[in-house]
Amino acid sequence: MKLVILDRDGTINHERDDYIKSADEWVPLPGAIEAIARLNHAGWHVVVATNQSGIGRGLFDMAALNAMHAKMHQMLARHGARVDAVFFCPHTPEDHCTCRKPQPGLFNMIGERFGVALDGVPMVGDLPRDVLAAQSVGCEPHLVRTGQAASMTEAELVALRQQVPDLTIHPDLSSFADFVILRDRKAHGEEAPVATHMGELT
Repeated sequence: MKLVILDRDGTINHERDDYIKSADEWVPLPGAIEAIARLNHAGWHVVVATNQSGIGRGLFDMAALNAMHAKMHQMLARHGARVDAVFFCPHTPEDHCTCRKPQPGLFNMIGERFGVALDGVPMVGDLPRDVLAAQSVGCEPHLVRTGQAASMTEAELVALRQQVPDLTIHPDLSSFADFVILRDRKAHGEEAPVATHMGELT
C-alpha cells in the first residue's frame, strides 16, 4: 500500500491567525487539490493528520469541522480524487494529550487503522512539529514552505535540519507530490514526466 500523510492547515489550505472556524473559511492553497489528485492517480492513498485545537478552545464544534472536510472532499471529487481519512487532535496544549503533534498519537492511529508500518511513509507539513512527529514514528519527513514555514528564517531551517537530518524541503504541496510520484516511477523503471515542477529549497 502506497501511503502519504499530509498536514492540513498551511499545507492543503490557507491558515488563519484566528483559526479556521467554518467551511467558508476553509480555502485550498493554489494547486493543492490538484496535487492530491495526482498522488491518487499515481496509486497513492492520502491521509490527513491535523491538530484542531479550535475545538478544545471552543471556537468551533464538530459540525463545523465536518463541514470543512465535506467541502474538501467535494473539491477533491471534482478532480477524481479523495482523502481516505482525516485524523485530528481536538485538544489544546494544556491538555497534555498524546495525539497533538509533535506527539505521535495521530500517526499511531493511522498505522493501526490501515494496518501498515509507518517506516518510510512520506509525511509533509508546514511546521517543525509536523516533521518532528513524522520523524518520531519513522516516517519520511517533508516540509513545505507554505503556511507558517513560509516565514521561517534560514537559521531556523538550519536548526530544524539539525533536529531532522533527513528532512526534504519543498516550495509547496504540488512540488512534494511531483517529487514523490517521480521518485516512485524511477524506482519502478518508469521515466514518464510529471505534470509540474518539483524540487527542494535549501
